[in-house]
Amino acid sequence: MLKSSILIVFIKYYYRFVDCFSKKNIIMSFLNTVIIGTGSYTPKKIVKNEAFLNQDFFSEDQRIILSRGEEIIKKFNAITGIEERRYVDEGMTASDIAGYAAERAIKDAKIDPESIDQIIFAHNFGNVHNGNLQSDLLPNLSSRVKHYLRIKNPNCLAYDILFGCPGWIQAFIQAHSYINTGMAKRILLIGAETLSRVNDKYDRDSMIFADGAGAAIIEARESDKKEGFISYSVRTDTLKEAYYLYAGKSNNPYIDQNVRYIKMHGRKIYEYALINVPEAMKLAMDRSGYDIKDLKKIIIHQANEKMDDAMVKRFYKLYGMRNNIPEGIMPMNINKLGNSSVATVPTLFDDILKGRCPKHQINKGDLIMFASVGSGMNINAIVYKM
Repeated sequence: MLKSSILIVFIKYYYRFVDCFSKKNIIMSFLNTVIIGTGSYTPKKIVKNEAFLNQDFFSEDQRIILSRGEEIIKKFNAITGIEERRYVDEGMTASDIAGYAAERAIKDAKIDPESIDQIIFAHNFGNVHNGNLQSDLLPNLSSRVKHYLRIKNPNCLAYDILFGCPGWIQAFIQAHSYINTGMAKRILLIGAETLSRVNDKYDRDSMIFADGAGAAIIEARESDKKEGFISYSVRTDTLKEAYYLYAGKSNNPYIDQNVRYIKMHGRKIYEYALINVPEAMKLAMDRSGYDIKDLKKIIIHQANEKMDDAMVKRFYKLYGMRNNIPEGIMPMNINKLGNSSVATVPTLFDDILKGRCPKHQINKGDLIMFASVGSGMNINAIVYKM
């Protein structure tokens, strides 16, 4: 009888111990992907809208546009919100400014560069040197950045991705998957572009483009709560949309027509983005498990102020919120920096964290969203908890 009682007590406390141990494991089971440092590089050369006052512009059908410069700039500013943009100095390339941004992110994260498992570099045109439109992609730009950082570790994988303007966010999504599978613990994400080298100065759309670089260090962290990368969505549409952004000849018929520049069908992009981006943002938000009212900031690709504003309004409309959109939900820096493609999201994020956007703050515990749209056509979004 005594032996039976002892056995019963033993079994009772054994299962209680196992239960407590299991619960502890469940609580400690989150492997999170978190940003531990950011950095960016904003070129020093400021080009104001007034610089285009005396520029000859041609239409897509190569006819000269007779409107006065003041009228063109006024309309351009009303649509895009851009007052000025930044261009790199003559001797600089995309990999150069990426290196500067990466260096700052590493310093911010307070890590040893040798501990980086991967470098993922998002861009679209490679290194384009001043006065030469030929793209230089050998070696790839991530390898150039690894060389610049003097990283000796041969196991630090360096590769580039081409995904249009959403490239940096897509690099983040890829990096998250590597961390979740245990293939990497610490990754450097870079987005950099020098669009001033590939734009057609005779095309009014060229005024939207700019140069810049942004970077972030992300790493795997175990925690008793879910934080960092929470959820995402991504899509690619190509049946009709593949060539909304493309490489094409100059609008000016009097110069070399064999040279190709960045071109876009602005109206089609606007219509596509307005319909599809809010839906992709909603999908990411719904997957997160959080309520839309928990969202504190939307760090959206600085494509076009009017378009970005319309997309965010449509996003909230999908949740039945038409007139009560949170004030200051969408920070903007396109008015001063222009559209630097893959660099806009990481640059804006870094600007906010470093206090360069005085009206906006992101605090620990805040739920934010990264979102972008661009060539492909590609769209992606990430819900992230600080």
